[in-house]
Amino acid sequence: MRTYTKLFLTAAVLLCSIGLWAQEAYHADDPDLLARLSYDRSAMVQGEDVRQVCIAVSRDGEYRIMRSLTTGEMQRLQGTVPQEQLQQLKALLKSPEFKALGANHGGGLIRQDSESFAAEILRKDGPQRLQWLNADGESPFPAPVAKVVDWLKHFEPKNGKAFEYAEYPDVCPSSGFRLIQPSVAETGRP
Repeated sequence: MRTYTKLFLTAAVLLCSIGLWAQEAYHADDPDLLARLSYDRSAMVQGEDVRQVCIAVSRDGEYRIMRSLTTGEMQRLQGTVPQEQLQQLKALLKSPEFKALGANHGGGLIRQDSESFAAEILRKDGPQRLQWLNADGESPFPAPVAKVVDWLKHFEPKNGKAFEYAEYPDVCPSSGFRLIQPSVAETGRP
């Protein structure tokens, strides 16, 4: 009986470690990668077409973008960022104000609406990872993040070609917020 238990535990540990190893491989450093960026807003925010967006951009301007539109449609496109927009993005990411931002900001309890931003930017001295959560407008994006978010929200892929998620599963930054919106108990009952 002990042999079966040891064999079972060994198999379980091996399977778990293979699963973790496979997940880690998704975000291997690509020396040609400029950045992975994501923006997400809750469904409560009105007036914008894009609800969620993730983009991976290479240094030469090739991109892969996944966008969830308010219509429920999911777009997965790849192509080349126009040179003017690529230079604009590079300038935003290289700005001293953006580089000076720390890794994690914002937070709090989400009662109604939220926005989140995550970034992985490959730099000479190592990757910069940044996360920002604006829960209920209590922690607005600082100007350097707001400019990148604005670029993300207004980027329109032209002549993009569709791709399957399995082809490029690493479009989004490897770390990001997991937004949890708790149920609120009724307070009118004793």
